[in-house]
Amino acid sequence: MPQAFYILFGCGLTLACSYALGRILFSYCRVRLYRQEQHLLSFLCGAACLHLVVFAMMSTHTARKGVFLAVAAAILFGGWWRGAFRRPAGESLPALDRTWTWVLRVVFTAYVVLYWSNAMAPEMSPDGSSYHLGYVARYLRDHGFTRITNDMYASLSQGTEMLFAFAFVYGRHSAAALVHCAFTLTMPFLMLMHARRFGFAEAGAGAALLFLCSPVVGTSGTSAYNDVATTTVVFGVYTMLRIWLADRQDGLLVPLGLLSGFCYAMKYTAALTIPFVAVFVLARCVRTKSAWLRPLLVFGACAAAMILPWMLKNWIIVDNPLSPFFNKYFPNEYIHISFEQEYVARMKNYGEPKSISEIPLDLTLHGAKFAGMLGPVFILTPLALLSLRFAEGRWLLLAAGIFVLPYFNNIGTRFLLPSLPFFSLALALTLVRTRYLLMVLVLLHAVISWPHVLRKYCSPYAWRLERIPIAAALRLTPEEKYLEQRFGSYPVARMIEDFVPPDGKVFTFGTLAESYTRREILTAYKSAENNILGEIIWTALFPDVSPAHRAEYRFEQAPYRRLRLFQTKSGADQCSVTEFRVMHKGKELRREPDWRVRAWPKPSDATLAFDNSPVTRWRSWQAIRPGFYLEVDLGAGRMVDAVLLEQSRDQYQAAFELYGQNEKGQWKLLSSKPAESEVKPIRGLRRAAMEEFRARGIHYVLAMPGDPGADDYMANPRLWGIQVLAERGGARLYRIEANQQ
Repeated sequence: MPQAFYILFGCGLTLACSYALGRILFSYCRVRLYRQEQHLLSFLCGAACLHLVVFAMMSTHTARKGVFLAVAAAILFGGWWRGAFRRPAGESLPALDRTWTWVLRVVFTAYVVLYWSNAMAPEMSPDGSSYHLGYVARYLRDHGFTRITNDMYASLSQGTEMLFAFAFVYGRHSAAALVHCAFTLTMPFLMLMHARRFGFAEAGAGAALLFLCSPVVGTSGTSAYNDVATTTVVFGVYTMLRIWLADRQDGLLVPLGLLSGFCYAMKYTAALTIPFVAVFVLARCVRTKSAWLRPLLVFGACAAAMILPWMLKNWIIVDNPLSPFFNKYFPNEYIHISFEQEYVARMKNYGEPKSISEIPLDLTLHGAKFAGMLGPVFILTPLALLSLRFAEGRWLLLAAGIFVLPYFNNIGTRFLLPSLPFFSLALALTLVRTRYLLMVLVLLHAVISWPHVLRKYCSPYAWRLERIPIAAALRLTPEEKYLEQRFGSYPVARMIEDFVPPDGKVFTFGTLAESYTRREILTAYKSAENNILGEIIWTALFPDVSPAHRAEYRFEQAPYRRLRLFQTKSGADQCSVTEFRVMHKGKELRREPDWRVRAWPKPSDATLAFDNSPVTRWRSWQAIRPGFYLEVDLGAGRMVDAVLLEQSRDQYQAAFELYGQNEKGQWKLLSSKPAESEVKPIRGLRRAAMEEFRARGIHYVLAMPGDPGADDYMANPRLWGIQVLAERGGARLYRIEANQQ
């Protein structure tokens, strides 16, 4: 059958199962809703339940195509048995003005064609083609979750990705993107539904189109990302909360809790829905003098059912239920504290804009610095404050103020999306009071956000949709050809697939489309283990990281069982030791099998200071403070009169004191002022770096343009001991040769 059929089948099966599960849930909870609300909220709540079903399959390693089909058949049969596919009972929402109905139909239809064709076209988004679908593909190859400790993104909650997996197993990348597109196209109807229930239908129609036509919604919502899907679920939680507050249907607390917990499962930052809902549930119970414990317990238990599986998975695999964050409170060997701090700081500034004025202009007009744009119309967002005159406006701005908070930890444009529906509705509520103003603004927004118009004024580097790729969507243009021509990362992924054996590991500083290769990619920044691999190469490239500094602690000879370096200062630097050499009468003591080494922090790396390798080192991987130590237990009392440290220069604030422990267990300060000296650059560090890679089972290095070492690899392949295997898309793939010296 044509590939397009499988794409539509995978997406359609996922959506149908989600809807069926939602209708089953609502039938058991005996919730009374308008007909339109039952359709939309059933889909969202059912998606939450379906994600949990897929999680269970992944956990039990039953994620196989036949099992997915059997599960889908069971869900659809159960939905039919419970009447999920019959027209829901209940009244219809108040009608929308006829003029607005036609505006909504025309604009929505045009953007459906644009979004559907881009979602169904081959997946080319940076994150979607790398980790969002990269790990979906890996889980399905392995029939379930595998122990992944070398990629921070594998530890993020992956609620949306579980839905992607349900579609991916049949339609692969584009089926997953279509699932996200379905959430994107659901959102305008959800906003309109909310507005019709609470009496501002025309403003709701205008706001729905303001949201739908926003360029960043189009780019993110048609890719295998999770931002727009998360936004849709967040708004669904808000709508259900408002319905519960208005009608006080206790049956709503179950889907409300499940949907709130699903927000966490989709994206950590969306977990704000949980305290947001809990506070209002408690306040309503207190104000009406009714029991509050049971409603909160029901809500909390349902939310926990969605949250705890992801926390437990992380606790088992990486020793941190909130990985890759909060490593300071859950110390582990997989994510360095310093990396987390650097990563969070980098996301907060995106290269430090020169002035505050750059942020709103880039967010709305240019779109280059913050990965996408909202559209010029959203320059008017401050006018939304005028909606404070109305009760609905106050509700919307309160929600907007809550869900905009995570944006300040990551100022990328798409991180504004959870608050965008609320700002759009509040702005529309203000503008609808002036006759035709909102309608004119919406039509203008729809026109200037269309790809062919957008490119005339936005930055050429803005992340945006550029065309309507019908031929690619229907696979009239072969997928391989389309990706080869338009997606620079795809040829690189295929090069790796062609030249690296199935069990090969490839190290790189850059990112690539991992979902298009089955080989294991080790990216330098993604884990503690990969950080060390990157540092090994840096040691060979940069003098400040090489062990060119010597510090010798001399003292009276005596028998000592333990020797400990103890950090005495605080500062922003990190401390490290490349080699710890125990000396007696000018000669190094031979390292015996019964020696034991310890360190804090990073105890697992303590052996790197005793491995005789000039390209590895024990490093604190967090800012220094008193109490850090590196210690060797010599197994028995041995005559010692000096300790020689080989260190890098990049630790100007660090200061070690040396302590010794005798056979009686007594500790003594041996030296606090070492004799320091510099040595000439060490030869052969490049070769030593590659030998260290080989010892760790890594035989391939991928160099992207601009990567550290890319030019040096090309200029000095013999010194590195590497050979070019292939070159595509500006990237070179090297094989590490066995040491011939």
